[in-house]
Parts: sequence; structure tokens; C-alpha cells
Amino acid sequence: MAAQHTILLVGESNVGKTHYGAQFLKRLMVKACALKMSGAPTNLEAFTTALSCLTEGKSTGHTPANTYVESVWPITDEAGRYAELVWPDYGGEQVSNLVTQRRIPAAWRERVLGATDWVLLIRLHSLRSEDDLFSRPLQSFAAAEPQGEAAAYDPSDQARIVELLQMLLYLAQFHLDRALRKPRLTILLSCWDELETTELPADLLASQLPMLWSFVCSNWTSPTVIGLSALERALSKSDADQEYATRGPEEFGYVVLPNGVKNSDITLPIQRLMADGI
Repeated sequence: MAAQHTILLVGESNVGKTHYGAQFLKRLMVKACALKMSGAPTNLEAFTTALSCLTEGKSTGHTPANTYVESVWPITDEAGRYAELVWPDYGGEQVSNLVTQRRIPAAWRERVLGATDWVLLIRLHSLRSEDDLFSRPLQSFAAAEPQGEAAAYDPSDQARIVELLQMLLYLAQFHLDRALRKPRLTILLSCWDELETTELPADLLASQLPMLWSFVCSNWTSPTVIGLSALERALSKSDADQEYATRGPEEFGYVVLPNGVKNSDITLPIQRLMADGI
């Protein structure tokens, strides 16, 4: 049976990809979600290692920068729709390097070309919120020009994410003469619990990263923004959280849907993509 959807997850360093993958896998294992495995997944080592840590009430370590291992999960929803969830396990530095080095590895190229849906993870709490043209008058930048030719160009965090999306769109050979319906874009605002907000996910993204949100709205017909707290609370790598260990990691984590409704099924962002059709 051919996959109707191929869903690619992308995120920079320290956005919680591996923790989300481990929690997603645990939900599938205990059948406490809207999705189920429909076949044998490949390369689960990174996620089972992370899950072992979570089961002990601890967070897992950072994925080495030079790692790239694809984990492909065949999944179905309750209506029988089928998808392949492509979960690249990689050091998030690789994503940043795509922009700074202007080079895209072959493994990335193949997956971007084959994906029907993109899921971009962004951790707002870890991004620099420096002033830009959207938040300061233009004349205020005149006095802050760098001195000399040696001043290095360092794009803002949101400019870097915009450039990443531009590179992926170019790689996938999409023409931006009209807003895209495919690949559909879902943005997951990870570590939602640390933001301590009651705003709707899209409103929060628009207020904190207005340039990125403007770019996304200009180029996609119906982008989706969802809050994600894969762990629900901060965990230590060394000191075990006893409640986590006792209750089990599957009892923790939630998503905040576009309408602000909180749901404990962290697989819903993927299920929603599957339900929308191609």
C-alpha cells in the first residue's frame, strides 16, 4: 500500500525533537492516542534510548552534531488513513548549517522532495528576541551601523528560520507565484509549558516572530500552529523525577490546538495532517 502522506519533521538544535519522538513512540506502544503503528518502524534506537531515560524520570542527552539517522514509522489513524512519518534523528546544528553553509546533504534533499507535509519545531523560549524593523523605528538603526568591514553578518533567529524555509522550498522546486497548499506546513511551538501563556499558538508566534509569521502566511494557504509540551515539565539529566518514574512518561505531555484547547494526545498534530487529505 502506497503512503498517502510522507510527513517530515524538521527542527534546529534544542527544540525537543528526540523527546517528542520518544513520547510519541510511547503513546503508540500503549495505544493511548489517535494513531497506531501499521508496520515495523526503522531505526528506533535514539528514541528508545530517550524513552529509557524518561521512564526513569530523567531527560535524555543532546544528539551529536554529526548524527543523521532516519527513523521511518508507518502509521494509520482510526479511519484507516496511512502515512509514513519520517523522523530524522540529527544534531540540530545540521539545520542551522544548512543556512550558514548553503549546502544541503543528499539525505535531506531526498526527503524534502518526497514529503507531502512539513512539521517545523520551534522553541520560542530559546530564540533571541532582538529588535528588528518590525519593533523599532528605522532611524534608530542608523546610529547602530557596524564599524569597519570586519563586522560579521549574524542574521536574527527568525531571519535564519525564514531562510531555512526558503531553502527547503527552493530544494523542493516549488514556485511561489501563489500560496502553497502542498507541502502543508504545521509549526509546533515546543516546550510550551515554559512559555507560561494563555495566548493562542498562532497569536503568540505572530507577536514574537512577526517576520517569520508574515513569510509563512504569504506562502502557505493554511499554515497550522500548535503548542507542544512533550514532557509537560522540565526534567534533569541526573536527578530523577519520582512522579514521572512512578506514573510513566505516557501520563505527561500535551498539545494546545489552534483554537486554544489543551489535549493530552500529543500525536494529534500528525493525525490532523492525515485527516486533511492530500
